[in-house]
Amino acid sequence: QVQLVESGGGLVQAGGSLRLSCAATERILSIREMGWYRQAPGNQRELVASISSSQRITTADSVKGRFTISRTLATVNLQMNNMKPEDTGVYYCYARMDQDLVWGQGKQVTVSS
Repeated sequence: QVQLVESGGGLVQAGGSLRLSCAATERILSIREMGWYRQAPGNQRELVASISSSQRITTADSVKGRFTISRTLATVNLQMNNMKPEDTGVYYCYARMDQDLVWGQGKQVTVSS
């Protein structure tokens, strides 16, 4: 069973930066897409950014120009700059495989005003 190991996140003041990383443990060649969702308290989970194996990137309008997603074969990173309090939430890494979707355990990101 593939596992996604997340690192990074934490607490930052508004205007600051954080970085999230996520590494897949196996079946790397079966990964078609990786990315990040986030969920704020009381809100639905929303897509932040995704990147395909061909490096096609999708980014939410709310983070364009501030967040950058990048990927190697087995890892996906999210560089978050100029952060805002509304970026606060739990960030979940995901990997879309040939036949299933795998989620990481989630990392808390808190932006103080």
